Order: sequence, then C-alpha cells, then structure tokens
Amino acid sequence: METNRQKKIAGVIQKDLVDILQGAARDGMKGVVISVTKVQVTSDLGQAKAYLSIFPSDKKEEIMEGVVANTPMIRHALALRTKNQLRRMPELLFFIDDSLDYIDDIDKALKGKDNPLKDDNLNGE
Repeated sequence: METNRQKKIAGVIQKDLVDILQGAARDGMKGVVISVTKVQVTSDLGQAKAYLSIFPSDKKEEIMEGVVANTPMIRHALALRTKNQLRRMPELLFFIDDSLDYIDDIDKALKGKDNPLKDDNLNGE
C-alpha cells in the first residue's frame, strides 16, 4: 500500500515528467504524443516506475528505446525541476503502458471485427 508521501512524490514526478517528455516530442518528433499514465514510487523512495503511453503505436518501440537511452538526461532535467521538493531524485525506470491497445482489442472484438470464436483452431476441428 502506498503512503501519502509516495503518492505525492509520484504525482510531482508524473507532472514534471509529462512536461519534459512532451517538450522533447514537440521539438524532435512531429505527430508523436507521449503521456505518462502512472508513476509508482518504492517505499524507500529510491526508484520511480513510469508507465508511458505512446501514440502512434507503430513507433512505440523506437521511442521507448530513445527514452531509455536518455534516462540520465531526463533524470537530471527532472531533478532541476523538483530540487525544492525532493532531496534525492529516485532512479527512473520506464515501461510501456499498453492498456490503450488492450482496450482497442476488446472494442474490436465486441464490434465483431476480430472475433476469436471464428478462429478455426478454436472450434475443435
């Protein structure tokens, strides 16, 4: 269970991380939207797991590699923004949030576009 302090720090990191990543996407990559869907901070405040949602989905892996490669610079920019609120900047770990893709797959299945029951392998033949 997260403490109030963990929640507050996660909120601060999420807000500032959105500004940093969207600013970088605006400068270097036209038509790309990066949003931070969730940030979880460990109980010792040593690590922060950030879940990123990237649109368009076909560039997801490429952009994620760039974010992971630039983690030290992102962490430094984040530390400069939060220097009055945090003594020490947690280590940043980035993950892809694929919940939008999952929702889209469910939506398609409900509309009958990708019906798994029409798969020949599932009919037991």
